[in-house]
Amino acid sequence: MEQYKQEFIEFMVDSKVLKFGDFTLKSGRKSPFFMNAGAYVTGSQLRKLGEYYARAIHESYGDEFDVLFGPAYKGIPLSVATTIAYSELYGKDIRYCSNRKEAKDHGDVGILLGSGIQDGDRVVIIEDVTTSGKSIEETFPILKAQGNIEIKGLMVSLNRCERGKGTKSALQEVSELYGFPTGAIVSMKEVVEHLYNRPYQGQIIIDDTLKASIDAYYEQYGAEE
Repeated sequence: MEQYKQEFIEFMVDSKVLKFGDFTLKSGRKSPFFMNAGAYVTGSQLRKLGEYYARAIHESYGDEFDVLFGPAYKGIPLSVATTIAYSELYGKDIRYCSNRKEAKDHGDVGILLGSGIQDGDRVVIIEDVTTSGKSIEETFPILKAQGNIEIKGLMVSLNRCERGKGTKSALQEVSELYGFPTGAIVSMKEVVEHLYNRPYQGQIIIDDTLKASIDAYYEQYGAEE
């Protein structure tokens, strides 16, 4: 596993973004882990988060894109932080863009916030996590309505590796339905691999008991490989 992925896993734990326990998800599933990107609240956290996203995007999609699109609302700070980091790490200026929930009819009018999108633009979508693909259902037509664009891919922070609407993961379903690649900074399998029975900050975060709960969860909800 790449060093930056190991560091990102520890960063999620330190930031209290990734938690372990008993959680009920929006889907109604009972999960032994939960990720809340809304817990990134400080300048230093957002700076680091942008760097991890930038590394993962660069590794997956290279430099051949023009716009980073972050769906409202959580995608707005993600797109801003990552465009800044991309410029600093790779010396390329990427434009950021997000959508508004309601179109603005005065001043900076329209549905988009930040850069406009036009014919020929190559776009990478950035999100925190995808569990059902619902946000892409809303995002895809907004992007396509802007002109003849190419969506290079989607990047999320954590692949939960669980079934979406069918037997495959939500990321796989999005890729097959919309025809562009999807990726994540890390997968839950990599999280378990890195933290299981390994001391971190003076404690074992994933011990045998928690590992058994995670295994049981994936027996029930795990996606096809």
